[in-house]
Amino acid sequence: MSEPDPPVNPPRSHRGRGAGSNPRNRFEVLDVIYDPEADPGSPPTELLRDSSDSILARNDSPDVPFEFSLNPYRGCEHGCSYCYARPTHEYLGLSAGLDFETKILVKEKAPELLEKALSSRSWRPQVIAFSGVTDPYQPIERRLRLTRRCLEVLVAFCNPVGVVTKSFLVTRDVDLLVQLAEKNAASVLLSVTTLDVDLARHLEPRAAHPSRRLAAIERLAEAGIPVGVSVAPVIPGLTDHEIPAILKAAANAGATFGGYMILRLPHGVKELFDDWLKRHRPDRRRRVLQRIRDLRAGGLNDTEFGRRMRGTGAYADQIQQLFDTSRRRAGLARRSPELSTASFRRPGGTQLSLFSE
Repeated sequence: MSEPDPPVNPPRSHRGRGAGSNPRNRFEVLDVIYDPEADPGSPPTELLRDSSDSILARNDSPDVPFEFSLNPYRGCEHGCSYCYARPTHEYLGLSAGLDFETKILVKEKAPELLEKALSSRSWRPQVIAFSGVTDPYQPIERRLRLTRRCLEVLVAFCNPVGVVTKSFLVTRDVDLLVQLAEKNAASVLLSVTTLDVDLARHLEPRAAHPSRRLAAIERLAEAGIPVGVSVAPVIPGLTDHEIPAILKAAANAGATFGGYMILRLPHGVKELFDDWLKRHRPDRRRRVLQRIRDLRAGGLNDTEFGRRMRGTGAYADQIQQLFDTSRRRAGLARRSPELSTASFRRPGGTQLSLFSE
């Protein structure tokens, strides 16, 4: 099979950014072509207001373990070159490339919208995932504190939450997470893609250093908050050999459960990731792309539920066996602990549970 077409714009590197270009939006007819002689520099981050009138997104995918998620931000400054969420920016008329990591939409009313949703008599207490699409603890959260304010709402209602992040910043909110954990209503999953510092710097340019993610696991575990590790994404031919080391390091830091996901390359992410390989790992490019095809029935992506997270074929089976064996040796459980809704209450009212709704 032929390799993916190269991006419309020539390969280039922007300091501190994962994408090398702004490829054409698949819904648009116009495109921006960069001057190949211009200094690529580092495009600044722009914050844009998101005027959404609701905050909880409902999920009906059978291979995703939650029904509701909350995303305070659209777009993510971490700039992970492989991020499957990049194409969501195309629905906004933007690019899945640099736009995704430099034009961040901010849901300023997220805490108020969450309070309104949980106050509704129609709300059925259940786990809310933070955040499902983009990282709730990306750099701008240090200043805007929207994720923290949403956690404060969950504490007031005692509604359970499952957090997934690549950021050490999650430790800032230990005080709130402890209050929920004491009622079996909180768990945190740290995503660790690689322990290779140089690879992480180029692959996830503004995410926390791998050692900082392990430090976050240690800090959360010491506070009594259930914490696990997600080896995600596993990049065939590039990071799959690190699975045992990542699981061992996470377990030594205090993680008690772990999972993994195979790299997903929907829509324009194929070209963006191929461009990244050309710029940063040209010697591994053909091997990585071929390994991905081995997992994806000859293609670079698979959208079928049940297959998209794990892949298929002999190579997919090898990765799963390696993960399962390494997980058991590290003493990690397969799943996070089941969280409870028994303490849910509406401020000013009485304690509720699923059985009293």
